Amino acid sequence: MAWNQPDGNGDRDPWGNRGRQQGPPDLDEILRKLQSQWGRIFGRRPVGGGRSGRGGAGRGFGRGGFLGAGLVAVVLAVAWWLAGIWIIQEPEKGVVLRFGAYHRTMDPGFNWAPYFIDSVVTVNVDRVRNAEIGFRHQGSSVAVVPREALMLTEDENIVDLQFAVQYRVKDPGQFLFENREPEIALRQATESAVREIVGRSKMDFVLTEGRGAVATEVQGLIQEILDRYGTGLRVMSVNMQNAQPPTQVQDAFLDAIKAREDQERIINEAKAYQADVVPKARGEANAILAEAQAYQQRVEAIALGDASRFDQVLQAYRTAPEITRDRLYLEAMESVLANTSKVLVDIPEGNNLMYLPLDQIIRSRGDSAIPERRSFGAAGDSTTRGGSVGDTRRSRENPIGRTR
Repeated sequence: MAWNQPDGNGDRDPWGNRGRQQGPPDLDEILRKLQSQWGRIFGRRPVGGGRSGRGGAGRGFGRGGFLGAGLVAVVLAVAWWLAGIWIIQEPEKGVVLRFGAYHRTMDPGFNWAPYFIDSVVTVNVDRVRNAEIGFRHQGSSVAVVPREALMLTEDENIVDLQFAVQYRVKDPGQFLFENREPEIALRQATESAVREIVGRSKMDFVLTEGRGAVATEVQGLIQEILDRYGTGLRVMSVNMQNAQPPTQVQDAFLDAIKAREDQERIINEAKAYQADVVPKARGEANAILAEAQAYQQRVEAIALGDASRFDQVLQAYRTAPEITRDRLYLEAMESVLANTSKVLVDIPEGNNLMYLPLDQIIRSRGDSAIPERRSFGAAGDSTTRGGSVGDTRRSRENPIGRTR
């Protein structure tokens, strides 16, 4: 007979349980079981023995109950203390929040903060972060942001500038709680600083030799703004990625640059030509000036010599007029006849002149002009010695006889 048939096995199932329908568990029974279990743990025993009813749940503890409660308290305290241990890695710092408010900053290493009271947020302070101004990297491509890149210079020109800012977190507490979004504050501070510096500079200076100076000045101004806002950031470097005129006028700007380069090239060529010609002209001028000075000194020396010789002749003439007159006459005749090859012999006894072809004789012998002068001097000396002073005065007074 089946177990579930009437009058077959009563109301019991094959396992000995009654076959009545089981309802939901009794809550009172569950509470009594829990109380009995906690009583065994803490050493509590019911006073009346047996099953404790509702009125016997508040009986006292024994000696073992206090020991168990203390052991549990110690275990809980150790677990609570162990839960408050924090190991901060080297590139990070921990920000301790006590009941949600900033309390302190943990350095790298072993730290402890009471669990359930403090919470810790770690911040990497060695990681170099990057902010892009005027452009954004989108995968392998770069997208320009004209709203950030276009700036006005002092000479009322527009330039297209792109900056990359590298920064780190220097104060985690300020970084997390002083500003809601410190990265956005950094971006806005950078844009403001760049516009201020560029607004005080000329376009040519920003695009050419002033790029490094502009970046350095912008870095200092950004750090000043960030410190004033309390962002907890430190700017490591500011790099100007690109500096050019707007796209709409780049062709005209390149033409202007080419014209400026041509101008510089022509100026340099002119300077090179000047450097080559001017020294030569100065050298020639110095040479002409030196020749003129030498000529001046020579003429002055000759004039001084002639004047001195004239003074000496004058003194000699005043001392011996006749002798000086004869000497001057002979010197004049010698200087005149020294350039001719004819020889004239003055005969004391008469006015006849005897011509000797001494030039042909001298030329046939191959003598030079110096011996001719010496022969003339010898003949003149013999003539002077052969005649008297009166003959000489007579010859000087008779110019017809001399020229015959």
